[in-house]
Amino acid sequence: MNAADLRDAVEDDKRTELDRIGSSKFLIAATEADLEEEPVLRAAANSEHAAAETFAAWADDEDDDAAADAFAAVAEQEREHYDRVGDLLPDDFEPADGGPMHAYLRDREDTVARVAGGLVGRPLVSVRSHTQVISFFVNEADEATANLFRELKTETNEELDRGLELLDDICETEDDWDRAQSVAGYTIQVAYDDYADALTELGVDVKPLC
Repeated sequence: MNAADLRDAVEDDKRTELDRIGSSKFLIAATEADLEEEPVLRAAANSEHAAAETFAAWADDEDDDAAADAFAAVAEQEREHYDRVGDLLPDDFEPADGGPMHAYLRDREDTVARVAGGLVGRPLVSVRSHTQVISFFVNEADEATANLFRELKTETNEELDRGLELLDDICETEDDWDRAQSVAGYTIQVAYDDYADALTELGVDVKPLC
């Protein structure tokens, strides 16, 4: 297996979950059905903040030099993402940290699992959520903010590319690749379960309308 094969396998296995996360119901779940500009921005800022905290913690205790450098770079980029979104929020905004996906990621201790979960599974979720935020601001005729999230989505895709390149370097055995696929897939599953639970609590069916 190589990284391209892994990405195909993960996306095929989690196609339903990723498609549903990438649906218009995503923002209903993320904002508790408060589909106004500020709740959407708060949800996005919380996500960027949580990612920055996860990668910063990994960068501090990662033994593999290439992975540590990647984690530090992503932490810095996610902090910049948070700052750019936070500039659009009131000065007294305080981000919420964590969530089920990041709780799962922060428990990963080995390099392969961290790269697979944080730089493959997580961005496969994030690029889809960014798409929905972009659509929201397009519909609000706020092209400047839509463009901001287009840039964040592009940079998140670059994080995914970096993660795939790292996996090609650090996965030495089939067991490594199997573990990477399992962790990337489970990261998506945790994000999906959180999304589905949020919709269920709101009385919204997670299944798409046919």
